[in-house]
Amino acid sequence: MSRGAGTRRAQAWIELRAHDPAAVSALGVARARLAAGCGLRGLRRLRVIELEGALPAREALESHLHQSTWFYNPHKESCTVRTAEGDPAPVAAGAETILVLERGGTRRAAAERWWRHETGRRVTVREAVAWVLEFAAGADAPAAARSLMTVRDQAEGLFANPHAEAASRASGTIPLAWIPAVEEEAS
Repeated sequence: MSRGAGTRRAQAWIELRAHDPAAVSALGVARARLAAGCGLRGLRRLRVIELEGALPAREALESHLHQSTWFYNPHKESCTVRTAEGDPAPVAAGAETILVLERGGTRRAAAERWWRHETGRRVTVREAVAWVLEFAAGADAPAAARSLMTVRDQAEGLFANPHAEAASRASGTIPLAWIPAVEEEAS
């Protein structure tokens, strides 16, 4: 979808309310088996959904997201919405964030069809996984996150399989159009 007049972007950050078994397991593996994981203090996994198109105002956008399980299940997940670059992502200050996406598999056609049926408007919906890494004081967080980002061998990498996935890292500000940027890099 081309960015024209009235085209807007939004992100929905979705996280399980209970302990996430995948994040607990990844934290254990990183700490026990990878040198870069020694300083890892905490690890969270979130789904990031980006919408692009003729989006309504924030309140209506949030209402639509909350109405459909194509986006998230409000009974077991929480959702944080960003509609502007300045809106904070649910990431602690100083954390490293790694976005992992399946090459060629980010579009969510069913969610796009639901949105069009409910609103009469077309949007593009993309989804990826964000890993939020918090390191102990004194750790070289950017270097450790880079080492953990893409699997290279048994001693390096954890989150992205380079044969099927692409990954990108952010320190500090999270881009509002992060998924398309990573898709273009992976091509």
